[in-house]
Amino acid sequence: MRGIGKYFIFLGLMFIKREKFSTYVKLVIDECVLIGIDSLVIVTIISTFIGAVTCIQTAYNLVSPLIPDYIISLIVRDMTLLELAPTITALVFAGKVGSNIAGELGTMRITEQVDALEVMGINSASFLALPKILGSLITYPMLVIIAGFLSILGGYVAGTVTQVITPEEYIYGIRADFIEYNVTFALIKSFVFAFLIASISCYKGYYTEGGALEVGKASTVAVTNSCIAVLAADYLLAQLLL
Repeated sequence: MRGIGKYFIFLGLMFIKREKFSTYVKLVIDECVLIGIDSLVIVTIISTFIGAVTCIQTAYNLVSPLIPDYIISLIVRDMTLLELAPTITALVFAGKVGSNIAGELGTMRITEQVDALEVMGINSASFLALPKILGSLITYPMLVIIAGFLSILGGYVAGTVTQVITPEEYIYGIRADFIEYNVTFALIKSFVFAFLIASISCYKGYYTEGGALEVGKASTVAVTNSCIAVLAADYLLAQLLL
C-alpha cells in the first residue's frame, strides 16, 4: 500500500509548479518519436504474424461443414479489436518502452541529474515524466490502430495464400455483424494501457536508489508491474464496458 500511495503522490507532483506550456511542446514531440515511431517496426512484425496465426489456427479448429468459412475472418476481426491489438501490443510496448523509460530515469537519478534539476528550481517529476506520459498517450493509440489493421491484413494474406478461405469470404466475414463499439473499446483500452505503462515506468525509474545494478532491477520491475497492471486493467475494462 505504501508503494501505491507513493505512486499517486508522484502523479500529483507532475502537476505542481509546471514549466511553461511551450517548454513541453518540443519534449513531447521528441518523446513521440522515441516512443511511437521507434516502436513501429516491432509492432508491425508482431501484429502481422498474430493475425496470420489466428486465421490459420481458427480455420484448423472450425472443421464442421455446418460452419461457413467467413466465420474465420469474423473471429480474426473480433479477437483483434477486442484483445489482440490493444493488449498484446501493450505487453510488447511495456517490454520495449517501459524498460527504456525506467532505465533512462534511473540513470539520471543515480548520476544526480535529477538533483541538479531540483537545485535549478525545476520540477523534475513534471519536466522528465510528464512528456513521456503525454507522448505515450498520443502515440500508443496510433500503434493500436496500425496493429489492428495489420493483424487483419496478416490474416487475409495467410488465409488466402494457404487457401483456407477465399478472399471474397474473408472480406465478407470482416463486414458481417460488425459492432462499431468494439473499435471504441479498443481505443479506450489503448489510452488506459498507455498511461499505466508510461506512469509506472517513470515512477520506478524516478525513485531508483543505488547504482547501475539497481537501474537494471528498476527496469525489470517496471516491465513486470506494467504487465500486471495492463492485465488487471484489461479485465476491469472488459467487466465494466462490455
